[in-house]
Amino acid sequence: MRLLLSSWFLTPDNRPSVLSGGRAGIVLNALDGYGVSRARDYARENRTLESLGYSCEELDLREYFAGPEELTERLGGLDLVWALGGNAFVLARAMTQAGFRDALQQQLHRPEFTYGGYSAGACVTGPDLQGIELIDDPTVLPEGYSPTVAAECLGLVPFRIVPHWRSEHPETEGAERAAAHLAERGLLHRCLRDGETLSVDDI
Repeated sequence: MRLLLSSWFLTPDNRPSVLSGGRAGIVLNALDGYGVSRARDYARENRTLESLGYSCEELDLREYFAGPEELTERLGGLDLVWALGGNAFVLARAMTQAGFRDALQQQLHRPEFTYGGYSAGACVTGPDLQGIELIDDPTVLPEGYSPTVAAECLGLVPFRIVPHWRSEHPETEGAERAAAHLAERGLLHRCLRDGETLSVDDI
C-alpha cells in the first residue's frame, strides 16, 4: 500500500507519481459537521481524479457504522481512497465507528492500493490528533455519530501532520500554534504548506 498526504487538494497539473488510475472512493466524512460544501467539494475532487485516470464514487463511512465488516470488501474493489479535509476529529470518529483502520490493514499487501488525503484526510494517518485541537473543534458530533466513539487515528506514519502551515489559508494561524505546541512537547510532527505533498511508497 502507498500513501499520498497533502495539505490542500490536488490539481490536474500536479499529478503525483503514486496515482496510476483505477477506481477511487472519495471520503467526505470530514465535512459531516458542515454539509453545505459537500456536493461542490465532491464535484471538484471527482473532476481532478477523473483527469488522473480514475473512475470515482463516494465512500460514505456512515453506511458502515452498523456493519463495519462490509467495509473490507468495499475497499478491496478500490485502487484509491481519497479523504478530503474538514474536521479531522469528525473524520477520525467516522473511521473508528466504521472500522476503517481494520479494513485498511487488509489492503497493506496490495502495492497498487493508495490511501491519500488532504488536510484532515492527512492528519488522521498519524498516531493521534494532538495539536489539531488548535485548528479543528474536537467537540463536533454530527447526527448519527456515537458520543462514545473515540477519534482514533490510523497510525500509518509515526508523526503528526500539521496542514496549512505558513500558507495563505484561513487556518494557517491555527497551524502555527499547533506546530509550536507539538515542538514544545517534543512530539514528532511534520508541517505541510499548501501545495506540498508527502508520499510513501510502501507501508
